[in-house]
Amino acid sequence: MAEPLPDADDTVLARVAWGRIAEPCDLQAGALVAHLGHRGALGWLRSTRAEPPPGLWPAPVWERARARWAPRVEGLDPAREVAGIRRLGGRVIVPGDEEWPAALDDLDVLAPHCLWVRGDPGILRRPAVAIVGARASTGYGEHVAGELSASLADSGLTVVSGGAFGIDAVAHRAALAVGGATVAVMAGGLDRFYPAGNADLLARVARDGAVVAELGPGSSPSRSRFLTRNRLIAALAGACVVVEAGWRSGTLSTAMHAARLLRPVAAVPGPVTSAASAGCHRLIRDGVAVLVSDAGQVRELMASAGEDLADEPSDDAVRRPSDTPPGLDSSHAQVWEALPARGAATLESVARVGGLAAREVRIALGALELAGHVRREGDRYRRTAT
Repeated sequence: MAEPLPDADDTVLARVAWGRIAEPCDLQAGALVAHLGHRGALGWLRSTRAEPPPGLWPAPVWERARARWAPRVEGLDPAREVAGIRRLGGRVIVPGDEEWPAALDDLDVLAPHCLWVRGDPGILRRPAVAIVGARASTGYGEHVAGELSASLADSGLTVVSGGAFGIDAVAHRAALAVGGATVAVMAGGLDRFYPAGNADLLARVARDGAVVAELGPGSSPSRSRFLTRNRLIAALAGACVVVEAGWRSGTLSTAMHAARLLRPVAAVPGPVTSAASAGCHRLIRDGVAVLVSDAGQVRELMASAGEDLADEPSDDAVRRPSDTPPGLDSSHAQVWEALPARGAATLESVARVGGLAAREVRIALGALELAGHVRREGDRYRRTAT
């Protein structure tokens, strides 16, 4: 037998209950809890004699809303759901918790009632960029997405995406490959990662980053839930980058959510003959997105919008070969030039930028460190003053 609905003094369980009762982006539910609070809204729903909240909508609107929510009240057990996510090593966070991402407050009455998290919820408060795109991605799109994600993650930004096949998966993998932070936002519950083909990847994201959802365990993803999920991706990030998208791609909804939230939107151009880039070209043509071709341009876009970014640049354009110390042989000079002019980089990042094998880079970095040209800081390397 299900436990009773949350008592009036249990706000967390009341929020969990509303996350189950109402679908994401239910405007009446958002307005009701904004007016009465989550506990008060539950009291209103349980009362058969409660008057409609004044000044919002006429009575028939609330009658339809009550009829929509009532079937989900029977058997509701928010405490059981919280216990379920804990068994998975996750937790629920709500506004007021230290880890709650304040950026979600920009969604106003369409903000999630709570967030379910597997991984480190503290990541959700760090500067982030959304990298999204087509599931049916091309080799070109995957290459660009990987380069952008790795460079942005290596510079300290969290990469947010949707965990899907194609561009999303590439963005997550590239961020993980350079030891960066990444967040996957799910359209269903966290008891079963979707798509199943990305389960191993999402488990890595949960281990080294965070997988989040606004729906509780047992919730299945659906087309409408994917579309409403996209507003969370847009809100969590300081900017949204679309790498590939068809003319009617669902990815475009993430870009439009970001634009409505006044987040900078960027799109990567592709061949004019490529259907996979038609949506990107549409965003640029309609003035929704600006054209970007590298990570440095993304960071510039975020900085121009007032995002507080780390000092370390990620664009290769800031690397200054003219500063190379004299007397280095060609391989050591190549590694030196692959290091950022400011900030530190991992061995993997240096190898990727320099186009060298990891073994060559490791030997060269050791020699440069002995010569006093490079300083090691944990698993990262930094130029010393020349």
